[in-house]
Amino acid sequence: MRVIVIGAGLGGLTLANGLRQAGIDVAVYERDEPGRRRQGISLHLDDRGRTALRECLPPEHTAMAEATLGGPREHSLLLSEVDGELAVAHRQPLAPGHPVRARPGRQAHRPLLRAVLLTGLADAVRFGAEFTRFERRAGGTVRAHFRDGRTDTADVLVGADGVGSAVRRQYLPGVRVVDTGKRTLMGAAPLRAVAGTGLPALIGHHPASARVRGTMMALGVLRFTEPPSVAREQRLPALPASAVAEVEDYVMWAMPVVRERLGPVELPAAAWGAAKVLAADLPPALRSVVDEAWPRATVALRGGVIPPVAPWPASSVTVLGDAIHLAPGFGGNLAMRDARRLRDALVRAATGEQGLLAAIGDYEDALRRDSFPPAGARDSAASA
Repeated sequence: MRVIVIGAGLGGLTLANGLRQAGIDVAVYERDEPGRRRQGISLHLDDRGRTALRECLPPEHTAMAEATLGGPREHSLLLSEVDGELAVAHRQPLAPGHPVRARPGRQAHRPLLRAVLLTGLADAVRFGAEFTRFERRAGGTVRAHFRDGRTDTADVLVGADGVGSAVRRQYLPGVRVVDTGKRTLMGAAPLRAVAGTGLPALIGHHPASARVRGTMMALGVLRFTEPPSVAREQRLPALPASAVAEVEDYVMWAMPVVRERLGPVELPAAAWGAAKVLAADLPPALRSVVDEAWPRATVALRGGVIPPVAPWPASSVTVLGDAIHLAPGFGGNLAMRDARRLRDALVRAATGEQGLLAAIGDYEDALRRDSFPPAGARDSAASA
C-alpha cells in the first residue's frame, strides 16, 4: 500500500510516522517551505494527542515529546482585578473525556513538537509542493497533481491540509467553512522577562483567562520538564540542534477580537502591534506579556466553524483534522487522534484484515460521530 498525505501539520506528520512504523509507504506534500508555517507557539496537549504520539511515533520521539512538555494542567483559572491587583476569582476542574470542553493535559511547544514529528521523515516530506487537484485512476488508485507540474500516485490520498483544505474543496464541495468574524491574536513572551510581575507564580501550570477592564486575555505558562537542549542530547540526537537552540520557558497569551477591530495583520510585526494596542489599558502584569512578546511568534488566527457534515460514501480519498472539523483550542489533539485512527484503519486494510473502503468508512464514521457532538454538548460547552 502507498499513501499520499497532503499537509505537514501535526495530524499529517503523526499519520506519516504511524504509517512508516507499520511498514506502509507514505509521502507527505507540504505547500509551505520549511519554517514558513505560522500556527502559534502553544498547544494544550490532552489524552487524545498524547495517546496518538505514543502509538504512532518511534519510542525515542515520544520520549523527546514527553520530556519537553510543561507541568500538569488540571484546572482552569479565572483572574480578575481586586484593588488593582490580579487575583484568582474562580477555579474549575478541567473535564476528562468531554467532547468539546478542555480536558486535563500539559502544554506543548508547538514548533518543537512539529520538529520532533519531522525528524526521520526527510525522505518522505516534500516541501514547497502546492496540491491543486486529484484524479481517480483505473484500478482504484489516486493521482495527485501539484502547482509545479509534479504528480504522484497512491492507493490512498489524505487531506491533512487544514481549514483551507484543497483536498476537501474537491472531494466534499458541499462542505463550507463559515467565518465567525472572530479573530485571535496570539503570542508568547519569555518567562524571564515577566517573572517579576508575579503573574507566572499566580497561575502556575494551569490555563487561565483574565477578564478585566473590558478585555479578555487567555494565558498559560510553559516551564519545560527538561531543558529542550538536554532532552535532545539524551533522547533524540537526530533532532536538528536548531530546533532547540533558542527555545526557553515562556508565557503564552491570546486575545480574542472581532474582525472589524483589526487592520491588516498578515505579518508578525503587524499582529504584535495590534495586540499592544488592545493591551494598552490592561493592568501592568498583563500588558507586559504582550509588550515583552517575541514579535516573530505573534500570529492572528481566523475563527471559523464547519457545520455538521452528512455522511458521504467512503473512497480512496479521505480527510482529517481541521480539513473537516474545527475545534479552536484543541484542534491539534483532534488531528492527531484522527491520524491514529486512520493509521489503524489503513493497517487493517494493508494486512488484509478489512477491505480498504470498509476500513476508511469505519474511520470516517468515528470521525463524524466524535467531531460533531450533539447540540446539547455544544450548548453546555458554550455556557461553561
